[in-house]
Amino acid sequence: MMPACLSDDWTFCPEREDISAEFTRLLTAAQEGGATIAECLMIARQLKRGDDRSWHREWKKLAQTNRQRAEAAFAEGHLASAQRNWLRAMNYYGAAAMPLDPADERRWVAVLAMQECARRYLAARSPAGEVVTIPWLDGHSLQGYFLLAPSGKEPAPTVICIGEPGHRKEEFLFKLVPHARERGFSMLALDLFGDQRDDFLEALLRRQDLESAIPGVMDYLETRQDVDFARVGIIADGWGSSFVARAVLQEPRLAAAVCDGGLWDLHERAFFASRFAMSDVSIVPVPHAPLMASSADCPVLITLGEDGWLKADRARQLVRNSRLGSSDVMLKVFTAAETGAAQAHADNPSLANEYIFDWLESRLRAARRI
Repeated sequence: MMPACLSDDWTFCPEREDISAEFTRLLTAAQEGGATIAECLMIARQLKRGDDRSWHREWKKLAQTNRQRAEAAFAEGHLASAQRNWLRAMNYYGAAAMPLDPADERRWVAVLAMQECARRYLAARSPAGEVVTIPWLDGHSLQGYFLLAPSGKEPAPTVICIGEPGHRKEEFLFKLVPHARERGFSMLALDLFGDQRDDFLEALLRRQDLESAIPGVMDYLETRQDVDFARVGIIADGWGSSFVARAVLQEPRLAAAVCDGGLWDLHERAFFASRFAMSDVSIVPVPHAPLMASSADCPVLITLGEDGWLKADRARQLVRNSRLGSSDVMLKVFTAAETGAAQAHADNPSLANEYIFDWLESRLRAARRI
């Protein structure tokens, strides 16, 4: 029987877009081990519509159950089960925090519990993962999780995975780590928060130099003997701005990049130009500007869902007009017929990530031969 909160098209609580998107994310996380469908549907039956306290309470309770199960498995030497349960607990704690105000202490408590589960998961891996701190600006440091490639015997190609402002890195541990591990990549999962609370986001968004974080990350990776520094790529997950594309322009040491390529930047410029032109006919529209990706020193992949915020035809036109000289810019549009068509491929991230990591594997393999 379908839970009462779910409509026929599996939209959860249609009156709350944020809650619906989070529930979809939780369901699709089951494909990579970040949830189970049965547990998600069980919680859906127990939630009270329109009650954020109910959402927080039920997901936190489920997180605690998985966390206790992980600790019991670990105590008995069952490391695989412990890791699986810590990943689910981590994700459910993140869900519990989601609807709460950033200033709400319960949100921060849930985030800390999520981070502790991530650390327990890293310590139980073989080889064990690391929590790393990378200096940035004004005394603020980035915090990341470094996961060594399975072999660990020689310097490995490495992928930097970073989310937009407001996105925490823990999600990468179930969403992207399996794809990196299967291809022999090491991975550095990052967010821009560092060890700050979520109410730090407002100050973060006022910065005009978010892209300056990436050169410091590259400096850090260059010091590691276990990183093949000629084969370092970057993924901007769930892009909603172009800060990684701007970083790629400033960072010639990258071998490949998956990001919006500057599409969001051009989209915002066109929007504001049209608004100003409507209010002042003396304003002359600016000439077409190429994508930032067309000036990048490394290959760039842009992936897009045809049902996302940016129209696929517009994206195709921008990319087509920006292929200048020897620039290597590729656009992949996922259609509704194949899934992965939602914004940030939220309806099927596994399909998109398979494509992304296959592309990275090809490009980083080619970088080794150069």
